[in-house]
Amino acid sequence: MSIVTRTGDQGETGLWSEERVGKDDLRVEAYGTIDEFSSNLGIARHLCLQDEVLYAIEDLQRLCFRIAGELASKGKPFDRPVKASDEEAIAAKIESLEERILLTGFVLPGMTQGSAALDVARTVLRRAERRIVALSRKEPVSADLLRLVNRLSDYVFMLARAEEKAAGVLRFS
Repeated sequence: MSIVTRTGDQGETGLWSEERVGKDDLRVEAYGTIDEFSSNLGIARHLCLQDEVLYAIEDLQRLCFRIAGELASKGKPFDRPVKASDEEAIAAKIESLEERILLTGFVLPGMTQGSAALDVARTVLRRAERRIVALSRKEPVSADLLRLVNRLSDYVFMLARAEEKAAGVLRFS
């Protein structure tokens, strides 16, 4: 089976839920930016050194498939939607990191290669969040998904700080 379908040659794409929409549709922008976030996490995975961070990155990439899948499902429910428990689990992980990493001011991002890659991924995720919010103003988007994406950028921020703390280079402005 080829990945070349030629079905998008006229500027449209198919959603997971089988509708056809323009490639510039807000929904496509939203899940496409989640894909970009996941790809940036892939770079970070090759640059980060802490096992805890590496495991977290893989978990985040798997979660990206669920987020993007839900965003790509317009006309019928996605089979593995984001739930409130997903956000609660991420919030608990942030709290655990905050207990070990005391933030005392504004952080200078990118003090290690791994943290720099995570900081770039975080900014891409923030863009994805803006696209998802824009979509939510026109079409229904799960409140659980909105909360989760907002929380994820805090989590990625703290994972970057964990890399820096382990390397002894966490710096504040």
